[in-house]
Amino acid sequence: MIIALIGSMAFIFVAILYALLVLGFPYGEFAMGGKYIIMPKRMRILCGFSVCVQLFAIIILLQTASIIPSLFTISLTKGICFFFAAYLTFNMIMNLLSNSRKEKWVMAPLALLTAICFWITAIAA
Repeated sequence: MIIALIGSMAFIFVAILYALLVLGFPYGEFAMGGKYIIMPKRMRILCGFSVCVQLFAIIILLQTASIIPSLFTISLTKGICFFFAAYLTFNMIMNLLSNSRKEKWVMAPLALLTAICFWITAIAA
């Protein structure tokens, strides 16, 4: 249960970062390859979609850990939790390959932390 809370708090940090990118804040070096300081309007749409996915992932993590009531069966939330664990593992690798030092040194460890939390929660459920 504590692992899921840690993962949720780490992931909410990422969701907030992406929400700030949607609003035009100059934190683009932390996301999507670090190509832009301020995300262009088209990239902001992708960032907005990412925020929705991240919030959904947090809900799934908390539901899988039985911290909040589940809207789905435990087998479905566990499966979705495994999906996000695999996605975040891949995301961590992509962050490490980024040209952006900020993405490598900040976002890769965050992706690793959240991936571990999703893996442990899914396995323990």
